[in-house]
Amino acid sequence: MVFFVYILQSLKDRSFYVGVSHNPEERLEKHNRPHKGYTGRKQPWVLVYTETFPTKTEALKRENFIKAQKSRVFIENLIKGSSAG
Repeated sequence: MVFFVYILQSLKDRSFYVGVSHNPEERLEKHNRPHKGYTGRKQPWVLVYTETFPTKTEALKRENFIKAQKSRVFIENLIKGSSAG
């Protein structure tokens, strides 16, 4: 099974959310359903970026790397297709 690191952007405040899933489109639907929590407060979300990995372990490592950057610029450069990371 293939896994994806995905990045969502809130249309409400332009913030980003980074996650891992085997189906990012399905995850996007779940994030946009009414619920409490971080993604519930910042709806609606749009999928702006994905990376594909052969294993969940590799996808989780990449997700953690992206989150560890704590950088909006880093994420924006990923989305733009620069060589970030």
